[in-house]
Amino acid sequence: MPAELIVAETAGFCFGVQRAADLVFSCLDAGEPVCTLGPLIHNRQFVEELAARGVAVVENPSEDADKRRIVIRSHGVARSVYDEMDALGIPYTDATCPFVRKIHRIAASVPEDGMLVVVGDETHPEVQGIVGHCRGEVRVVSSPEEISAIPNEYFARKSSLFFVCQTTFQKNVWEKCAGIAKKVCTNAKIFDTICNATSLRQQEAARLAEKSDVMIVIGGSHSSNTAKLAAICRPFCRTVQIETASQLDPADFVGARSIAITAGASTPARIIKEVHETMSEILENQNQEELSFEEMLNQSFKSTYNGEKVTGVVTSIAPNEIAVDIGTKHAGYVPLSELTDDPTAKPEDIVHKGDELELLVVRVNDVEGTVMLSKKRLDAQAGFEKVMGAAETEEVLDGVVTEVIKGGVLALTNGVKVFIPASQATMSRSEPLEGLLRKQVQFKILEVNRQRRRAVGSIRAVLRDQRKELEEKFWAEVEIGKHYTGTVKSLTDYGAFVDLGGVDGMVHISELSWGKIKHPSQVVKVGDVIDVYVKDIDPEKKKISLGYKKDEDNPWTILQNNYSVGQVVPVKVVSLTAFGAFAELIPGIDGLIHISQISRERVGKPSDVLSVGQQVDVKITELDFERRRISLSIKALLEEQPEAEAEAEAPEAAE
Repeated sequence: MPAELIVAETAGFCFGVQRAADLVFSCLDAGEPVCTLGPLIHNRQFVEELAARGVAVVENPSEDADKRRIVIRSHGVARSVYDEMDALGIPYTDATCPFVRKIHRIAASVPEDGMLVVVGDETHPEVQGIVGHCRGEVRVVSSPEEISAIPNEYFARKSSLFFVCQTTFQKNVWEKCAGIAKKVCTNAKIFDTICNATSLRQQEAARLAEKSDVMIVIGGSHSSNTAKLAAICRPFCRTVQIETASQLDPADFVGARSIAITAGASTPARIIKEVHETMSEILENQNQEELSFEEMLNQSFKSTYNGEKVTGVVTSIAPNEIAVDIGTKHAGYVPLSELTDDPTAKPEDIVHKGDELELLVVRVNDVEGTVMLSKKRLDAQAGFEKVMGAAETEEVLDGVVTEVIKGGVLALTNGVKVFIPASQATMSRSEPLEGLLRKQVQFKILEVNRQRRRAVGSIRAVLRDQRKELEEKFWAEVEIGKHYTGTVKSLTDYGAFVDLGGVDGMVHISELSWGKIKHPSQVVKVGDVIDVYVKDIDPEKKKISLGYKKDEDNPWTILQNNYSVGQVVPVKVVSLTAFGAFAELIPGIDGLIHISQISRERVGKPSDVLSVGQQVDVKITELDFERRRISLSIKALLEEQPEAEAEAEAPEAAE
């Protein structure tokens, strides 16, 4: 029995890496000179291909003397790098992965007296970029033990504590780190920032390794996520880590009955394809069996006809078609246009050598000994029936947006193109449809026309249902005082609206700061990730009032902890009235210097002695925290001065 060869569905470029590569190619296609800030991805072969097209690698912006456009790779960079490029006037394209950029926003939200703990590899460029966005103290750890080794009292000295993780870090290690963090730092804000694609890739690699004899892991020797994939697989089976197909050794696979292939996020599809084809040849040589004379004779008599459904095995893959063996004397082939409706798809991304396909016979040419087949048409027949059924059952379908057209988008599902009007494509009409192109989406079927084989769908209906589900869950669990991590959605003159995950709450401007502010933008901005707590809820009107300012920042608490009656302090006069002057003791708290306490002499009006903005020393004569009143006195200090002077001038007693 021939060995089984499986390629992981998640192998190869992740979204962030593909996006970075596409941005570089867009610049090159536009004829613009390009360089990358560090190797674009951790794959030597791909970087060499870019170099062949004139893409240079610079380690810092100052090396770009010709001011070519710099492409920032998906790992991201520190804030200082952006500042340096702006100062040098160098054009740049930011290919930072959106998942990494989210961590940058979290790091930037850490206050100067706060602390950010990054779980990851300290030498990895992604981690170095995250560190460069934080104003507070930063610690980089790579294991639960390193977190446990930090004294608890060290964390306690910080006003706030944030935990994030390198997007490509090993999932099980991060989960252990997060568990330790919750125990030693009960007030910490812990963000699970491992990329979902990374997590899925690692989970699939573990599943395949568990049931395979040999695991092949493809990726650059310096690729962190490739090394982690290999580490995950080794406990389950023999694991071979390679960069290219040339490193495959047939001796590693002797006796193996099941072999699986996976690849790191920076491994090009071309290299994965070469490894798969080379492995297929190795296994074919090891397991080749000659057909018996009787089998060959029976095969020579087999024929086929137009419209027949047949099973074919992929024997080779070309850029514009695939060759298949359908068990007859004919040479079967499937043109790319009959394989898929996606004009951007490549055959090697859809099928692999050795795959079995259900196909429809389109045209038989007995003279030339060929038969043209179609996967698309057979899929469309079954797919349209599924779409028809989904219209009745309201089943949610998965698809990919293949085109943005006038009035909406086209999504491909089960071989059928479904039209989704612009009004049904997004939650908000202001969202651009171009953002959906080539994205996986879910939608419901609103209507179908069997005669014209057309269907109309709605992404918005699914998003609305999902949001409703999140909303119902939220209202079932919400309670006053409960804390949430939310994202600032919009700002008004009277407050900030925060998305709590399916439900929006409002932080009134008075709840944003203990001090006086004129607009919420002085404290937060749209996109900020903030910690809030529920102050009040109105289930009937579905309104949520949120709090943001913290008790420890309350100026009255600060005053009570640091000031006492009889203490002499400097103050600034902020306003004058007929009965005295108000002076700022600390930001947010003013005390009254009564007109009778301004001077030892009689004062006609406070402005005769004091002016707004003037700095004076006063003595605290009363602190009434219940009524929040403070009395201050300049006169008390003036009355103490003669006594002090008299003591200084008094003669010393004779010995």
